[in-house]
Amino acid sequence: MINYSMLSDDELARLLQLGDREAYTEIYHRYKRQLYLFAFKRLGDREEVKDIVHEIFLSLWINHESLSLKYSLSTYLHSAVRNKILDILSRKKVSAKYVETFESFKETNEDFTDYPVRYKEMSEIIEKEIDALPPKMRMVFNLSRKHYYTRKQIAEELGLSEETVKSHIQHALKILKAKFGPMLFLIFLTHF
Repeated sequence: MINYSMLSDDELARLLQLGDREAYTEIYHRYKRQLYLFAFKRLGDREEVKDIVHEIFLSLWINHESLSLKYSLSTYLHSAVRNKILDILSRKKVSAKYVETFESFKETNEDFTDYPVRYKEMSEIIEKEIDALPPKMRMVFNLSRKHYYTRKQIAEELGLSEETVKSHIQHALKILKAKFGPMLFLIFLTHF
């Protein structure tokens, strides 16, 4: 029996590539707290940070076969978290711009003549975020929201359990809500 807690990160990464769930679990327990603290220092939002860490580990498992480490496992995971933080901060700036424009419009009651342009821009941003979801999650989400498949239909189409489909949809919505904020997320739900 392998004592996974005694294995090096390199050994765990190799086992993970082979689909070893115990290696994945050990990596998760070894790094979840470090990654959480790393992200929390930069964002300060517990729920957002939990989502980031969850998303990183979900992506790690989904893409375990193609895992390619140039440096250490620790560097790989911290870089993934850092990139997610940068994405969130960037999207918050874009979202804030659109919320500010919308608020300004509400206050002045001006004719919003460039609405089609802004709608198109926002649609492109939303599509980009959907495209950034992990591949399997993106497929499930698109079948659910764009093609109106039921969970059962998606499960049959992709060979997944209905619970996995439900989990993918819930997590995708959580990610998108975190990236777009509650107000823009409502707009997103009504138009997509």
